[in-house]
Amino acid sequence: MLKTTLKIACLAAIGISAFAAQAAAGKLTIESWRNDDAAIWKDQIIPAFQKSHPDITVEFTPTAPKEYNAALNAKLQGGTAGDIITCRPFDASLELFNKGYLAPVNDLPSMKNFSDVAKAAWTTDDGKTTFCVPMGAVIHGFIYNKDIFKELGLTEPKTEEEFLATLDKIKKDGKYTPLVMGTKDQWEAATMGFQNIGPNYWKGEEGRKALIDGSQKFTDAPYVDTFKALAKWSPYLGDGYQSQAYPDSQNLFGLGKGAIYAAGSWDISTFRGQNVPMGAFKAPPPAAQKDCYISDHTDIGIGMNAKSPNAADAKVFLDWIGSDEFANIFANALPGFFPLSNAKVEIKDDVAQTFVSWRGECKSTIRDSYQILSRGTPNMENDLWNVSAQVLNGTMQPDAAAAQIEDGLKKWYAPHQK
Repeated sequence: MLKTTLKIACLAAIGISAFAAQAAAGKLTIESWRNDDAAIWKDQIIPAFQKSHPDITVEFTPTAPKEYNAALNAKLQGGTAGDIITCRPFDASLELFNKGYLAPVNDLPSMKNFSDVAKAAWTTDDGKTTFCVPMGAVIHGFIYNKDIFKELGLTEPKTEEEFLATLDKIKKDGKYTPLVMGTKDQWEAATMGFQNIGPNYWKGEEGRKALIDGSQKFTDAPYVDTFKALAKWSPYLGDGYQSQAYPDSQNLFGLGKGAIYAAGSWDISTFRGQNVPMGAFKAPPPAAQKDCYISDHTDIGIGMNAKSPNAADAKVFLDWIGSDEFANIFANALPGFFPLSNAKVEIKDDVAQTFVSWRGECKSTIRDSYQILSRGTPNMENDLWNVSAQVLNGTMQPDAAAAQIEDGLKKWYAPHQK
């Protein structure tokens, strides 16, 4: 009797599992940290896909950016993650692949549309396996309020010296915050501060790769000088910037109370929604420097949960993400996110077009903390948040900030232990 009961229970469990798998077939769920893009996925991207694939239903289910990594890991470990995983660049996603959570995407036909450089942020160290389809890059620079510049008779600064002189003029006028950025959340100080202006000091890829191979140290002049340049921003950040969070900065600039905003191109769509009269200029290099460098960061990719019960449909969706159709929708639905495929894309937003035009004027690089250097403990990326904020707050000197980053690397990274 017991055996019969167990047999019936097992058959019932198998039946329930089969029913669940059948019920899930044809429906894909996307995990993402881009919760501010939910309407665009729902109203533009997903309908475009389903127009040619009406038998596949797609649902976009984002998590708040700060919570995404932890929430995603918990879901993957518990077997409850969605079919499609939005991928952060380099080490965070590489770790997910190495743990078996992300499936290879080498066999997707549309992967031929991406260069090795575009795929690098989601490819194993040996270059053999790509585990996320590249979606977009973001570019750093500065966004300014055109009406304020016109009112005060200002022009776009071409050098660091002109940049500081412009900030001086705005401060002396007294009506507007010269440079909008806070340090409460810390990451802005590193991302829109240190990583924005730094490539001009460490010469982009030359310095980034030198940090990786150990031929340069964070205590060398290019990195200390970046912190010194960052420290010069403090007098222009406005009252109470130490308690100013990222949304506060967006609101301050969006309401026309600030003249210049230390930016990532992803902020364009936010300020379009607030009808800000915008212009943009790239991080101005020191006057004596001929070449310019920009942070042109591979930012977002998309992959497949290796345990998805809907692998076939997921591959169809991911292959479409590599298409020209998606690239054109993405570039214009999310101005400031620039497709990484070789598709011919017409960017309609003039400020987004300004950002992307810098690729033809300057040498591109990515954030120097993202590849390899943040794999250990202490985490270099998190350390950069902290020390960059302290430099801006005046609680840490530039040379001490550089020394803390270098000391952290020495604790775990062999090329910096020599």
